Order: sequence, then structure tokens, then C-alpha cells
Amino acid sequence: MNDNLLKKGFVVMVIDIHAHITRTKTTTRENGRTYTTPAELLKIMKREGIDKAVLLPMPTPEGNHRIVSTEDVLEITAEYPDRFIPFCNIDPRAINNSENTNFLPHLEYYKQAGCKGLGEMMANLPFDDPLVENLFAQCEAAEMPVLFHIGPRYRNCYGLIDDLHLPKLEAALQKFPNLIFIGHSQPFWSEISADVTEENRNSYPKGKVISGRVPELLRKYPNLYCDLSAGSGYNAVSRDPEFGYDFIEEFQDRLMFGTDVCYPDQETPLTNFLREALERGKISLEIYEKVMWRNADRILSLGLE
Repeated sequence: MNDNLLKKGFVVMVIDIHAHITRTKTTTRENGRTYTTPAELLKIMKREGIDKAVLLPMPTPEGNHRIVSTEDVLEITAEYPDRFIPFCNIDPRAINNSENTNFLPHLEYYKQAGCKGLGEMMANLPFDDPLVENLFAQCEAAEMPVLFHIGPRYRNCYGLIDDLHLPKLEAALQKFPNLIFIGHSQPFWSEISADVTEENRNSYPKGKVISGRVPELLRKYPNLYCDLSAGSGYNAVSRDPEFGYDFIEEFQDRLMFGTDVCYPDQETPLTNFLREALERGKISLEIYEKVMWRNADRILSLGLE
């Protein structure tokens, strides 16, 4: 819990919906960085006042310099059961590279082992690829929420492929109405504004927001939720702060705080943005609590309340 809020009389739990981890240091990415170890992530969590973090495995080759398996995440979580919450992750091409692959035994196994969802889904395949839809259908049957990253194109990026204005995501929301989708990444969050273009959809657009596809989809589909992590989520709600506060108020039951921590020296500006919004009266304590932990508790069935 954050010390500044404690001093002001607030006692607020914080759950990070999106974190990455590695058991040991290994080869670096092109920028020379490595993923956080458990000790490094716990240090960041202490700095930011985060009580628990969802750990997202990375089994797909896209976007990774090393594979982090569900088993890795489960082993780390077992060492820190009060601090980490495990997700599983399965590449839709796994096992048979077939739209008929039966993933249910694996999903049920991981669910019994304590996994609360599947993600971060980063395979560079279209949302409507038969392999992807096969995995969606089985996550729906297993009642496992899916946290996804959107990629704007095939190759030279990672994430499920969708076009400008997210028509494939909308089709998936319609086709799998009982599956909770948790949206993340630049091509998702840039769609908070209607003036997004092909040229800037995979970046961090600035300026006033004209209410766009993300608010529209949230109003139409109750199975869509949002991960506020990374520069993309932070930029979406902070680029036009007054719009951001209104967005948080309208969709207070559908938004979850996150950091997308990957590196030990990573900054997390969303923490201060939301804290200052509360302290300045831009959002209520009730809304702040929903975004910071209650929504994650409810959606992931953590049983903390």
C-alpha cells in the first residue's frame, strides 16, 4: 500500500494486472536490458506501493529475447504466494499447429494450479485466424480471461493483428460473448481517440481526445475490459487529462491498474497520475479503489474482499 496515501488516511490495496519476470539473468535485448528478477520486481513494487502483481508468461517467439513459461511463473509464484498472481499462456500454434488442437486439458491443469487467466497473448496472428479462435473458444469454456497485445501488421512486430478501428476485435467480442477480453498495447489504446491514423496507431498520440473506438466498444460489449499499463495505457488517460478523468469515471468497473514492468530501472508514471487524480478530487476514492484493485479482484476471482 502506498505510504503517501496512508499518511492521508487512505488504506488502498494495489494490484498490478501486468508484470513480467525471469527467474535468472540471461541474454539481453537489443537495448541491453534484461527482464526483472523476482527480487528486482519486488523492489519496484515496494517503491510504487504495489501489494500484488499478475505475472504474465511469454511462450511465443514474437517480442521476446527469451521464453518465460507458465511453469516458470508458477514456480516463482509458489515462492512468493502473497505477492504474485499467476497467469498461464499458450501459443495458439502450440502442440499441433491446428485449429482443432484441444487445449482444454492444459487450461484446466493451469487453472487448478492457480492461474487466473491467459496472457499476455502476443502471437502475430490475426484475431480471426482459426488457430486464435480455437484458443479463444477454449478459454471461454474454461472461464479464463484473456489479456492480449495488438500488433498493427504481420511481421516486424508482435501481438494479435487487427486493422485500424479494431474490426477484428469487435468480431471476437461478438463471437465469444462469455470470454473476458482485457485490452492492452498502443494499437488498442490509440483507439481511445477517433482521429487515430495508420501512421500513429502503433505509437503514443498526443493532444485532445475525440471519443473513439475504445469507448464505443466498452459501451457495446460488456466482455471488454482494459489494462491501463505501459506507456500506451498511461498516455491514453493522461494526454487529455479532463477526458481521461471522465473516461475513468464512466468505465470505472472495466479498468485495471497495471505497469507492464519488464526492466529493473523502469518508470511507472500511471501510479502518480492516478494518485494525484484522487488527491485533487478528479476521481473518487471508490473509483480509485476499483481501478487499483477491486476490479482485478472481481474479474480474476481472487477472493480478497
